[in-house]
Amino acid sequence: MKDQLVELIGKISSGCLPETEIERIADEAAQAYADPQAFLVANPDINYDDSFPIPLGEWVVVGSLPDTVLFQADSYQDLFAQIVASFGPDVAFNIKPKQLAKVEALTALNRIQVQMGSMNKEAGGYVLMNFSQLLDDELQMVLVYGNDVERVLELCAQVGIAAAPALEALRVALHV
Repeated sequence: MKDQLVELIGKISSGCLPETEIERIADEAAQAYADPQAFLVANPDINYDDSFPIPLGEWVVVGSLPDTVLFQADSYQDLFAQIVASFGPDVAFNIKPKQLAKVEALTALNRIQVQMGSMNKEAGGYVLMNFSQLLDDELQMVLVYGNDVERVLELCAQVGIAAAPALEALRVALHV
């Protein structure tokens, strides 16, 4: 499982995490998946119990991803502001977060996806993907290169982490 986790974390981090950090997260998560009780005993500082809606290994992955990889927000405006911040001031965006404030969820997400899909063309653009179960926020997503979407979905299925392209998932949820 560790190899699958290394590949998955590498693909969802899109170059934002050094290889050593990817290895560390994957190793800890693999241990937590394999023997949750032993992992909790060895890591008493971890705040996890059986009431969490996801397995400990998945919780380790989600909790270890920095805010430049895992975007969590209660509105698309805040989500997009986090995405813009993660790219830094040198990257220009055609839309601004405040332009998403008064539009429907589907419109907002579509605008974000169009913007992200137009970037990094050689990698197939970026696709916003829902990642894992929602914990404390309404939205929880990662950016994945368009060329990696199918492989990320395969890896998520193999390790048991829920994932779906966000725009498609919202269209299905709204029956559009």
